[in-house]
Amino acid sequence: MDKIALFGGKPVREKKIFYGHQLIEDDDIRAVSDVLKSDYLTCGPKIDELEQKLCEITGAKYAVVVSNGTAALHVACMAVGVTAGDEVITTPITFAASANCAAYCGAKPVFADINPETYNIDPAKIKEKINARTKAVVAVDFTGQAVEADDIAEICHDNGLIFIEDAAHSIGTKYKGRSVGTLADITTFSFHPVKTVTSGEGGAVLTNDYELYKKIVLASHHGITHEVEEMRDKNPEGPWYYEEIALGYNYRMTDFQAALLLSQLKKLDRFSKRRKEIVDRYNKAFEEIPEIFVQKEIPESDTTRHLYIIQLVLDKLSCSRREFFDAMAAENVQCQVHYVPVYWFPYYEDMGYKKGLCPEAEKMYRSVMSIPLYPAMTDQEVDDVIKAVKKLIEYYRK
Repeated sequence: MDKIALFGGKPVREKKIFYGHQLIEDDDIRAVSDVLKSDYLTCGPKIDELEQKLCEITGAKYAVVVSNGTAALHVACMAVGVTAGDEVITTPITFAASANCAAYCGAKPVFADINPETYNIDPAKIKEKINARTKAVVAVDFTGQAVEADDIAEICHDNGLIFIEDAAHSIGTKYKGRSVGTLADITTFSFHPVKTVTSGEGGAVLTNDYELYKKIVLASHHGITHEVEEMRDKNPEGPWYYEEIALGYNYRMTDFQAALLLSQLKKLDRFSKRRKEIVDRYNKAFEEIPEIFVQKEIPESDTTRHLYIIQLVLDKLSCSRREFFDAMAAENVQCQVHYVPVYWFPYYEDMGYKKGLCPEAEKMYRSVMSIPLYPAMTDQEVDDVIKAVKKLIEYYRK
């Protein structure tokens, strides 16, 4: 920390600013409180209301809400029949769940490299990984920017694959004017607190395919049905009767979580607008700084950004990424790194995955960090983040 002390005087900020944070307001609290006072805490009317709202917002025909984004990915893979012996292609620059969902089903995750400018999975690299065992592609809208959905959909169609869009970062994003949620065979969302809208924990699975929808419901609700037409016994002895017709999981969302998310979804446009304003200010502040590479955006994506990432051009700086990261913390600006390449983790290493598999992803990982971005940020906080970055760039510039 001695070097940090050389920056001179006080840090840019006296109070820490986090890289991400939920915005919970009084109406959100009232919505949850009302459900807590109601007859239903789970399996109640707020679940149906939320699923209908998600369809309304995205244009999807069917939505199933679940306990978290990981559960959403798992049931998506189950619904499309991913199983032992299959391979599922995904990106290494993502949270581990995007690959783990295939492993949960006994399949092999296969990692395709990223586009070094957008950080999203490169469609050309997807093509290189396809073989007779490939079942699906899990393409992640990293930072909130939509993947090249038309290209990926065409690749999947031509090769008989299922296109699963991991939209954990991208609710509110549009691609060619269409809301994320209808671009793939199945789309999954996450509603973790650092995402654009939150239910605390929570997720959703969306599709336009009724047969897939029914499988998603079964997979996330114990594999149990109350529908007579789906039962083996067509003459049940009473209204209490149900059957387990598949192996499923308890991935249900509670009604008070649904109430929170319903309240948050009313603010999606406002939250999205504010995130875009902050991103625009960051872009303008950093675009002329040669020591920083700013993530590029494809013109097709009208992005609601979940993360804002700066990539340090380290050969122009006299510091390491870790030194810059620690120096930002000393300025009371908390950063984060998204993400460690998934196949670097010991679990995957033990299965034979090795470093060097995706060179562009690894190069990007070594020099990036996420700086604060969330709707509650004030203009002064945004200015302070910019000031901290510029201060350190000036200090470490070669």
